Amino acid sequence: MSHAVTIEEPQAQPQVSQTRYRERSRAGSHISSNRAYDFLYDPLFIVSSEKDHTQANIQATLIRSRLRKVPRFKTMFSNLIHYPRYSLYWSKSDPVPPFISREWKGHKEKHREALRQLTTTDASFQMPKEVYEDPEVTGKNRYKYFERPFLPFFQQMPFNVVYAVSKAEPYTFPPTSTKHLSIPSKSTVGTQTDYRDADVQTDPYSPEYVVCQDSIPELLTLATLTWGRGLPAGQAEVEMIERAREKRAWEASLPALSDTSQFEKRRKMMNEMERKEWAFREQEIEKLQEIRLEVLKELLRKREENQNEVNMKHLNARWSKLQEGKEAKMAKIQRTHVSTIRKLVGKRKNIEGKLERRNIIKDYSDYASQVYGPLSRLGCFPDNNSEDFVVKNYYLNTYEGLVELESCLPDFVTQPQIRAPKPKVITTKAGFLKRAARLDYELAEVHKALLDKKNKVLEVKKPPRFLQRNPIPQPRLPTPTLEMTSNEEEEMEMAVIYLQKLLRGRVVQNMMFEGKEKRLELIQELRTCHALQEDEKLVKKAEKQVTLALQRQRNLHEHKVFLFLFSCYFLVKFSPLILSSHSTIIIKINEMLKKKKKKK
Repeated sequence: MSHAVTIEEPQAQPQVSQTRYRERSRAGSHISSNRAYDFLYDPLFIVSSEKDHTQANIQATLIRSRLRKVPRFKTMFSNLIHYPRYSLYWSKSDPVPPFISREWKGHKEKHREALRQLTTTDASFQMPKEVYEDPEVTGKNRYKYFERPFLPFFQQMPFNVVYAVSKAEPYTFPPTSTKHLSIPSKSTVGTQTDYRDADVQTDPYSPEYVVCQDSIPELLTLATLTWGRGLPAGQAEVEMIERAREKRAWEASLPALSDTSQFEKRRKMMNEMERKEWAFREQEIEKLQEIRLEVLKELLRKREENQNEVNMKHLNARWSKLQEGKEAKMAKIQRTHVSTIRKLVGKRKNIEGKLERRNIIKDYSDYASQVYGPLSRLGCFPDNNSEDFVVKNYYLNTYEGLVELESCLPDFVTQPQIRAPKPKVITTKAGFLKRAARLDYELAEVHKALLDKKNKVLEVKKPPRFLQRNPIPQPRLPTPTLEMTSNEEEEMEMAVIYLQKLLRGRVVQNMMFEGKEKRLELIQELRTCHALQEDEKLVKKAEKQVTLALQRQRNLHEHKVFLFLFSCYFLVKFSPLILSSHSTIIIKINEMLKKKKKKK
C-alpha cells in the first residue's frame, strides 16, 4: 500500500494594515472558496439544477476581475474624490475559450435516466453501451494513482501543515509592491512508490509442480533453461532438444547389459554414437572458432578505424593551430601596414613640418571630425556606461504591465478593419477600353505567345514499327457550272452584281467617314505632334529659320542702341570740354530715337 502527502511550505505572509483591510471590507470585496469557472471546467463540480448553473454563470461574469483600471492623465496624481485618478471599465475579452460549452451538464444525466427507465418498462429496448474515457493510468494520469509516503521530519510540525486539508484558507490581500510576486502557500514536492523499477522487472512466473512416481516428463529436461539463457527458445535450443530426443530413443534401442550374446552389438552401437558425438563436437568447435575469428576481425577493424579517427583529429588540430598562427601573423602585418600608411599620410599633409593651430570652427562644422565621432584608438570610448540610458519601464518589462497597456489601446488597434481594394477601372465613360489597358492586354498576349514558342518542344517523328498503309485521297467533286439560257439574263445578272458592289463600297465609305469624324480631334493631335510628311517638315524648318533671323536682328539693333547711349552718357558725365554742347547732344539723341520709332 502506498501513501501520498502534500507538504505545505510555510510562507511569510505579508503584513496588511488594519485600515487597508477595513477599506477592502467596506468596498464589499467578496471572498469565494471556489474558483470562478469550476462549473464549466471541473468534472466533479455539480450544481443541483439549471437555475443554479445560470446563477453561477452570472456570478462568474460579474466578478471584479473583468473590471479594468484606466488612468486619467489629467488627474493621474490626484487624491481627491471628485477628481479620481482612474476610471473603471468593463473588459470585453472573455476568459472562457469559445470551444468550451456553457450549457448545463444535467441534460445528459436526465437523458441517461430516461433511458434507464425505458429499459425497465420496455424489455425489447437495449440500453446503449457507455463509452468511458481512457484513464491513462500508465500515461499522463499516472501521478493520480500514487501517493507520497509519510516521512518523519526533523523539525516538529503540526499535522494540519503536513496533510492537505480541504478547507477554505483565510484570504490575504496581495502586497502593494508589484516587484515581488506572491508565492503559493503549498507546493507538491514529489511522489514515490513502494517498489523500485529494478524490483518490478522480474523473470516470468514459474508455478510449482509435482512429479508422479515412475514418470519422467520430457518438459523437465528443459529445467536448466531460464529467461535470458535459452528462453525464449531459438534455433540452437530447438536443435539441442531434437538431439536429446534422438539420444533418448537411441538409449532405449540399446540391448540390455544382462544379455551376453548382444554385448558385441552393444559395443559397436556405442562406438558409432561416440564417433558421431566427437564429429558433432568438432563441428561446434569449428563454428565457435569461426565466430571468434569474425569477432576478432571486427575488433581489429574498429581499432583501425578508431586509430585513423584519432590520427585525423591530431592532424586537424595541428592544421587548425598552424592556420590560427598564420591568421594571427597576417592580422598583425595588416595592422602594422594600416598604421604605417596612416603615419605616412599624416606626414604628407605637413611636409614642411609647420605647426598648425586647431581650427575650432572647422572641427564643429565637419560632422566627420573628432568632435562628433572620436576614435577609440585615441583613447575615447563614447559607448561607456550606455546601460544607464536603457529605458526601464513597468509597462514594457512585465506581463501585467503589457496587459494593462494593451487594455488602454483603442479598438482600431486591436481590431483592424481592412478595406478591400477597389477594382481598377479600365474603361472610359463612353464604354471604350483605355489605351493603357489595351496596351497591357496586347503585351500579355505577345508575352504568352513568346513563352509558348520558347517552351514548345519539337516532337521527333518516330519511325513506324510496322508497315502502314498510305490512305488514298478521295476524288475531288466536279466543279459545278451554271448554264445561261440567254444573253439578256446574263446582262441583267451582271448589272445586279455591279449594283451590289456599288452599294457595298458606299457602305464602307460611310463607315470610314463616320470613324474619321468621330476621331477627328485625335487625328489633328497626331498631325500637330508628329509631322510625318516631308512638305510639312520643310515648312516647319523654314518658319524656325525666319524666327531665329528676326531674333538675331532685334538683338543686334538693341546692342547698337545701348552702345550709342552709353557713349553719350560717358561724354556728358566725364568730359568738361563739351558741357556747352550738352543740350545739343540731348536734342540729337531724342531725334534719333524718334526716327527709329517711325521706322519700326
